[in-house]
Amino acid sequence: MTKLETITAEDLQNRTYEPTHFLVDELIPEGLHILAGAPKIGKSWLALWLCLCVSQGQPLWNFAITQGEALYLSLEDSFQRIQTRLFDLTEDAPPTLHFAIMADTLKRGLEQQIEQFLTEHSDTKLVVIDTLQHVRSAGSDSNNLYANDYHDIGILKQLADRRHIAILLIHHLRKLHDDDPMNMISGSTGLSGAADSTFVLQKSSRLANIASLHCTGRDIADRTLKLEFGEEDHVWKLLEDSKTCSSASKISTLQLTKLLSELLRADPEYLGSPSALSAKIDPDGHAQKGYPAGTGKRCGSKRKRGFSRDVPQQRQAVDFAQTCR
Repeated sequence: MTKLETITAEDLQNRTYEPTHFLVDELIPEGLHILAGAPKIGKSWLALWLCLCVSQGQPLWNFAITQGEALYLSLEDSFQRIQTRLFDLTEDAPPTLHFAIMADTLKRGLEQQIEQFLTEHSDTKLVVIDTLQHVRSAGSDSNNLYANDYHDIGILKQLADRRHIAILLIHHLRKLHDDDPMNMISGSTGLSGAADSTFVLQKSSRLANIASLHCTGRDIADRTLKLEFGEEDHVWKLLEDSKTCSSASKISTLQLTKLLSELLRADPEYLGSPSALSAKIDPDGHAQKGYPAGTGKRCGSKRKRGFSRDVPQQRQAVDFAQTCR
């Protein structure tokens, strides 16, 4: 018997941990994630555009991106179809986005294949597997469906955690409708239970261009993004974010943190009002007057807010950004 390793609440509070790293600020942290939707609803277009955003360092809607290489396992497509889609999305395909149309299953070497790719491409931030079913072994014991689902997802989650990347699994929905979109993910609850985040893309009708992306996870706030699919450019555009209840002109925490960090590096002893701070970090006027960088909320109290050299600038910037939300 191995003795339990425990820690007291006091010791835990006194420990310092690295903050959760996000690939897509507020939306996709490092870890294992599932994007589910009905067949041909546009999941692959969304996943491909996400890969382009990551590899090019472009924001995903209002959400800042951590730039890096990306691997897309497009296991239902040919290279010709992928090429056609790339031409539809961009005229400047980056060399940091990689594709494969064949891969082993989880029980026959997929983990090792991804590990080898990550070793050869150490700046990789995102791996997309389209679809999950293609990398699962057939003939699993139906009597242990939950255990099998949890085990399969657990293998990929451990890989994502170990290599500090995000892995996105493309999956399908069951036909039976449910008031909770997360209950419509095909398979047992072991899939969503083992994943760090789950996203469900839903349309009111197959011919509609408007869809809802329902988001939930351990490290993200529950939200629903209202999206519109562009018939000409094949890009999902953000119409509304339930968390901000607007068409979302505000910038993200990560973007705000970066702006505040730059200000602190230039002026460590800055002292000023919220409106003066807004003008400092948003000189182009993207923010509403008196509100920092389009957040729509004032920072803390109406008193002037200063910064100290005794506290790390990045920590101050994060704390201050959080008061602006």
